[in-house]
Amino acid sequence: MLKLSVLDQSPLLHNHTPQEALQQTLTLAQHADELGYTRFWMSEHHSTTSLAGSAPEILVPTIAAHTKQIRVGTGGVLLPHYSPFKVAEQFRVLEAMYPNRIDLGIGRAPGGQPGVNYALNRGQYPDTKNYPTDAGHLIDYLLGHDPQGYQVKATPMSPTTPPVWMLGSSGSSAQVAGELGASYNFAQFINPEDGREAVERYYDHFIPSPLQEEPYASIAVFVVVGDTDEEAEYYASSLDTALLMADQGQRRDHFPNPEEASQMTFNHFEQKRIVENRSRMIVGNVESVKQQLIDLATHYQVNEVMVNSIVAPFEQRLAAYEKLAQAFHLS
Repeated sequence: MLKLSVLDQSPLLHNHTPQEALQQTLTLAQHADELGYTRFWMSEHHSTTSLAGSAPEILVPTIAAHTKQIRVGTGGVLLPHYSPFKVAEQFRVLEAMYPNRIDLGIGRAPGGQPGVNYALNRGQYPDTKNYPTDAGHLIDYLLGHDPQGYQVKATPMSPTTPPVWMLGSSGSSAQVAGELGASYNFAQFINPEDGREAVERYYDHFIPSPLQEEPYASIAVFVVVGDTDEEAEYYASSLDTALLMADQGQRRDHFPNPEEASQMTFNHFEQKRIVENRSRMIVGNVESVKQQLIDLATHYQVNEVMVNSIVAPFEQRLAAYEKLAQAFHLS
């Protein structure tokens, strides 16, 4: 049976505040926990006014403390901005507090506008070429080693070690994940191109490690579910508009509600871009979405899909995850 997980970005829905968006993340996590989803990840976005999740490493302990069994993690920590040793310490603490429930997801892309990168790195632009080395050092620190010879140890060294996931939207990150013996997640909701090749590249380059003996991959995709296809299209119009605005470089403070988005008109080029963006999304009634998710997992040769459903109102988001849980008989 296909496993389902949740990727949440703490989106600001129409007429909601950042505080409400973060509270909705907690509510959604508790809902997903009760419904039987496998894991709940939160993303890292900086200087983005429509997404409240700028510090997932802070959200993780809050979510873990208010849920019972779901795995909680980052999707992901943007490693070029941070010290591998410090990230290892943070997640060793989290693992000690919530053993066997923490996932450490990391990403290579610096993310955000140039100013974000300078602000996070004291006026310097991060060098992503060091990512494979930094990721290797992070894993070594997690495992209790001292890879840089500084005579340090990432503490506390509890009996278990959180699994490391590498997030990517290209084959290069997939290869690094395989060579370091980590898990891999392909972000189809960011880049729908060449995903199958990226996952295959991960499998082909996987080397067993102290983290795991077998390769494990998953994918993340936008999902919009309705009682009917027509209702799903209505709710999807909000995400269509938000993605188009992002492509055009428009700054927005919230995701447009479907009432206004469904009435908007677009020129030929905008309509074409909306159609192209649909390859990042799965839209339809619950049975249609279920089959599309199964087909997507089969295409990628994975047995876990992370669902990112951004629709308004918030109650509809909760309902979408509940419909999917029932369709897949999660428990």
